[in-house]
Amino acid sequence: MSHKRKGQIWIGIAITIMAFLFYMSSKPYHEQSLVSPLEKLLSHFPFIDTFSHISFLYGGKEISIQANGYIAFIEFFIRKFAHFMSFFILGYAWFKGLKVYIKDRKIVFFLALILCIFYAGFDEFHQSLTPNRTPLLEDVILDSSGAFLAILWSMIFSKITRKHR
Repeated sequence: MSHKRKGQIWIGIAITIMAFLFYMSSKPYHEQSLVSPLEKLLSHFPFIDTFSHISFLYGGKEISIQANGYIAFIEFFIRKFAHFMSFFILGYAWFKGLKVYIKDRKIVFFLALILCIFYAGFDEFHQSLTPNRTPLLEDVILDSSGAFLAILWSMIFSKITRKHR
């Protein structure tokens, strides 16, 4: 497979991820809730003693078992992990796709990061138009952090592999 074709595939993956995120942002919370399956899966409340000591603010609301209940607390972390990983993969895909067309790795780094940050902001704006969804600056920061780490890792890894060729 040609180098250019690989770049096209990675950009296609990035656009597909963005389309999937757009679709998911269009769905109200109750259509995405993990509460029911988690109630069945975690009916014995594993690690509740360990997690009961965790409490922090996110989006101006307390996140803790005491404030949210055990299942909602666990769901919060699953959802935020999904945010982080979605944008981690998105950042990786943009970096891999753009580096085929742009030789300066610093430009690729910043362009991929700007695309991801812009999309994270757009995604939160889009959520503001969806019933029962709340846009949060914290989610933009979380998403952007995932993208940043993936792009940084990709840049470092691509530099290392180029030296060993």
